[in-house]
Formats: sequence, C-alpha cells, structure tokens
Amino acid sequence: MSPSHRQVFSRAGLARLIQPESIAIVGASPTASSFGALTLANLAHYAGRLHLVNSKYTSIDDRPCYRSITDLPESPDCVVVAVPRESVEPIIHECVARKVGGIVVYASGYAETGKAERVAQQARLTAIARASGIPIIGPNVMGQFNFASGALVSFVSTLRTRMLGARGIGVVSQSGALGVSLCQAAETGVSISHLLLSGNSCDFDVADAIAYLAEEPTCQAIACVFEGMPDPLRLLEAGERARAFNKPVVVYKVGTGELGAAAAISHTGSLAGSTAAYRALFTRAGMVVVDNLEDLIETTAFFAKLPALTAKGVAVLSASGGAGIIAADKAELHGVPLPQPNEEASKTLFATIPEFGSPRNPCDVTAQIVSRPDMTRICADALLSDPAFGTLVVNLGTATQNQAAAIALYSALARQHRKMICVTWSTQWSDGPGSREATMDPNVALFRSHSRCFAAIAAWHWREDQNREQPKQRIRLSPPDARERAAALIRQSPNTTLTEREAKAALAIYGVPVTDEHLVQDADAAVEAATRLGYPVAMKVESPDIAHKTEAGVIRLDLRTEADVRAAYEVVMTHALQNARKERINGVLIQPMAPKGIEIMVGGRTNEQFGAQIVVGLGGVMVELMNDTALELAPVTSSEAGRMLSRLKGRKALEGFRGMAPVDERSLTDVIARISEFSEDQRDLVTEFDVNPLICSGARVVAVDALIVRRS
Repeated sequence: MSPSHRQVFSRAGLARLIQPESIAIVGASPTASSFGALTLANLAHYAGRLHLVNSKYTSIDDRPCYRSITDLPESPDCVVVAVPRESVEPIIHECVARKVGGIVVYASGYAETGKAERVAQQARLTAIARASGIPIIGPNVMGQFNFASGALVSFVSTLRTRMLGARGIGVVSQSGALGVSLCQAAETGVSISHLLLSGNSCDFDVADAIAYLAEEPTCQAIACVFEGMPDPLRLLEAGERARAFNKPVVVYKVGTGELGAAAAISHTGSLAGSTAAYRALFTRAGMVVVDNLEDLIETTAFFAKLPALTAKGVAVLSASGGAGIIAADKAELHGVPLPQPNEEASKTLFATIPEFGSPRNPCDVTAQIVSRPDMTRICADALLSDPAFGTLVVNLGTATQNQAAAIALYSALARQHRKMICVTWSTQWSDGPGSREATMDPNVALFRSHSRCFAAIAAWHWREDQNREQPKQRIRLSPPDARERAAALIRQSPNTTLTEREAKAALAIYGVPVTDEHLVQDADAAVEAATRLGYPVAMKVESPDIAHKTEAGVIRLDLRTEADVRAAYEVVMTHALQNARKERINGVLIQPMAPKGIEIMVGGRTNEQFGAQIVVGLGGVMVELMNDTALELAPVTSSEAGRMLSRLKGRKALEGFRGMAPVDERSLTDVIARISEFSEDQRDLVTEFDVNPLICSGARVVAVDALIVRRS
C-alpha cells in the first residue's frame, strides 16, 4: 500500500499540532524579516508556551533560546521548522526522538522542483512521518492558522486577527497565497476559525484538513480551494467524516483542463475527463461545488448559519420591482421554487402593500417603505409564517446607516421563525454601511450577487436531499457470482479489445439485456441466420481491430430480404478488409433489428486516481459531438442513475419524442445500475468500456452494441 492510501487523521491525531498548548520555533532569529521572527510576532496573542530554538543565540527578545529540540524542557506540541531545506531532515529526526505532537516545514525546493534528488528528499520526510506517526505539514507551506486559539503558526503577517463570531468557517487551501487572500474576508466581518494549508502534502493533505475541521467545534462549515492530489479517493473518507458531524464542505476546484482523453479507445474514455471525475467524487463525498473562487466564502458562510430546512420554497421581498424580477430569473436558472403565498399570507400582503406594488412572490413593497417602515416587518413576518417557505430572500439596493437596523430586524425574524434569511446586496458599495452587520449576524447570510444567492440555496436543497437519500448499504442488483463469471469470459478472449459478441456476453451475466445474434462466415450462412432470426435484421462485421464499426462502414441495418443480406455482406466485407487483415476478421454478426427507440450510451472507465467510473449520455455517434453526459463514481444505485439522467440536456427525449413511447425510467436505471456494478467489479481487469447504444422503447431496454478494453 502506498503512503497516500493511509486513513485520514482524526481530530485527536492532529490536536497537538493544530490546537497546541506549546510551540517551538526552530530557526528563531532577532532579524525582524526572518521567518522565525515573523512567526514569533504572529504569536503575540498566543496564550500557550513558546520555545525558541537556535544554536547561535542564548536569548532573543528576553526569551531563552535553546540549542536544539533535544534541549527543550518539554516535548512541544507543535514544532515550526523555519530553516533552509538542507537543515530540515536532521531537525525532523530530533522531533521524532522527542515525540513532538506535529511539525510544520516552511522550506521550499522539494518535489515542486521536479528534480529527482529533491523528490527523494520529500519522500524521506513522508517515510519519517509514516514510521513515527507524527504528522508533518508541508514542506513548502506558509503554515497553519488557528484563529480561535491564536496559534497563528506562519510567517505571513497579513492575518494577525482572531475569530470574530460563533458561526465560524474553516478554510482549507493547497495554495497558500489563495488561502491567505480568502481569509482577509475577516476584514469584512466573516468569522473564520482556521486556515489550514497543505503545501506539498508530504504527509498532511487536504483530506486530513477537512476531516479535522469536521470534528472541530469552532468550525461550522468548511471552504476548500482544491487543486488535486495523488489519491483523491481519500476525500470520500473526509466527506464521510464531515457528513457524520453535519459539517458542510464547499469546494472550488482550481484547474479544469482535460488531459489524457486523446488516447482513449471508447466513447467513455474521451468523455471521462479529470474535471468530470472530480465533480463526481465531490458529489459522492457530499461536497458542494462552486464554479468561481468569488463564490466560495459567501457560500460557505451561508452554510455555517443554516437552520434546519423546513421547506424548499423561497420567498423574495424587495422594494425594487426590477430586483424582484432578477431574483425570479436566477431562481429559475438554479431550479429554486418560488411558490405563491398561502391564503393567510396573501391577505396580509394585500392589506399592507400599495396597489402599485405586488403582493405576490416575488413581493414588491415599493418605495412606500420610506414613509411606512413597518411594511417590511409585516410582509416579512407574513411570508416567514407561511409553511411553504423555508427561506426569505431580501434585496437591499442601497448602503445606508439605516441598513444596520434593518439587519437586526431580519435577524430577529429569522430567529423567531427558525428559517433562513438571505440578503442580496445589489448596491455597488460592496462594503458599505449594513454589510458588516449582515456578514457578522448569525441568522442572516449576505450575498453580493443574486445568482450566487440562489445557487447557494439550490446547493443547500441538494445537500439535504443527498444526505437523506444517501444509501446506508448499497443493494446489489447483479448475481453474486457475476464478477467471477464475467472476468473468466474477459480473460478467455485472445484480444485486448473484445469483440462486440464477447463484450455483450460478459455484460449479459450482470442481467443486462442484449440482442440475440449469430456469427457467420459467408453470405449463404448470413441468409440462413437472417431467416432463422426473422427479418428485418442488422449485419455487423466482427473484428477485434475494428472498434468503431459505424466509422469503418461495416454495419448495415434494416435488411428485409435475402437479396438485401447478400448485397450487404459483400459491401461490409469489402470495407472490413480496408480496416483489418483478413485473418483478424471473424465474420459477420446477424442480429434482429431492435425496435425504434431512444438511444442511450452507458460506459465506464477505470482511472488509477478515481477508480471505476460510470458515464451516461444520449447514444449513437453524436455522444462525443454533443458532450451531453453525466459521470459518477461506480457503482450507482437506480435512484442515482435516475439523477444522472436528469442532468442530461437531452433528457426530455426520454419522455417521448416524435411519436415514440416514453422510456420506462425504472427499467433504464436498473440497467445502468447493473452496468455500473460491472464497472466496479472489473476495475482491475477492464480499463474502459461502453454500451452504445442501449435502445430504449417503453419498458424494453436492449444493448445492441458494446465495447470492452481489457487491461494489457
């Protein structure tokens, strides 16, 4: 097992490092600009015990300075190694000997250089951490910040602050600079409990940071800037920890380029890129994904303040009709319901709002609130009293001193009704009067974008559904012996790329319905097979060297007579010989024509980082062109397969198209789930595969073509 496959740390395993009662700075210095001196300055408000270590000095700033970790009067909880790379490793060994709680290594110039000897140096740090069980943060890291305790273990001087309120968020970042930038949100009133950086992650990584914060009582939600990691499946364990402690995790993924698809053989291989795989991983881990860095802090702060969800309906209250229209547009964009008020709420709204306003949802109270300020309270209370609404969105279009009082009113109403109030701050004075009050209030969430607000609400609803529907135990649909039987068939094939017939035989073991077929080697046998199966028939050349038969011109469909079959045989064999050697052509498959229906592609791919994946899209040759697909980690349940289908842009085709019967979704999702079980079972044997197309007509779902690529 590689070092990256270890289990994530528990909070207890990291407590001495991140919540230290004593800190040692190795490399302490009287030079103000040195990393050691800057670290000491950042710890000015730290209440624990501080130890300075540097063999050049006996004291610094009236503090005693020790020659080495060995000479310290105690085993420190956290050791900051603020020395050049060449001196780091001996100090780490001293730390191990003293059984310190954890180590932070600032030095850079390790694996990030790409030089073999530097990669080896970092690997030695990893080996020491694993052997000793002492966690190491870094190398090449800016440090770690515990704003709740004042343990700001870093040389960065821009974050000398403390946690501002009870509803704190923790920030996790692989990029030190981005993490520091995000945490300056504290200047606007955001309460931040921790900034945990991972640097090169020789030991401690993003998954460990998330798992730690999941158990941390001062942290209510976790924001993560994520780049990538060698073993991303560790995030599943971290996500499970966060789910267990009901800690929302909001992720912004840096780097969305796709690599490796060009070498893929199957449709699936060219569609299952790293971005889609990471999104599937985050989904399985129960993490919310935002598309922009600018969304991350506001969305996470929103999640830190959430009460229990009482209803998905959202009410919009505004003194601007235009702002209400924008809110309705963004609600529709993000799939957030805006139901109309019930009879009781409507009576109050009609009695309170002038006739030139709108007592509907969105609710426009007009500028009349200037002369009748109680209108806001009356209308907001009426909407929050309606059980259809779990959230109230209020637009504030100007920043004034009066807004602070308005925020206090909304906070009291949110607390009274135990519902969420979101403020959309549409004024361009982004940090004007009232914004800080809204940001710091535990019952109100501030958004500087209507779209961001409704995206966050939609993410809240999704997370609630996902947590509720998360299967405690996945019920297998396929036969218990399918894995062994299918693997035996796949291994028996003399070809790395299995023929369609071999591929469908393996899938049929899992209960995937496949077409009947006969393999023949001449035109007479083709006619005999067609007669036995019944016209019309389809004809396909079978060759392990022809993966994509349509492009090679070796398929003929809807053959209705003996003459059609004989003519088609000559044509497809001519095309086959242009694409493969004669000895590599097994013959032609004769199959009954499947009834007309919607074509669906289901495929899978095994990735060293992400394991088995399953991809669903509209089938045929258009799947890659349209790139209308949904990807998840395998296996998926039938209900998860249904959610994959719902994400397709062309999903309405399943509801009936040009006179075709609607597809029985349960039949289709059952087949997708079975194929996903094949993907997971055969992950060590199969690199990629696809079933393209599955033809779906009403309740009938049948695989008419399939491709499996065995691991070489």
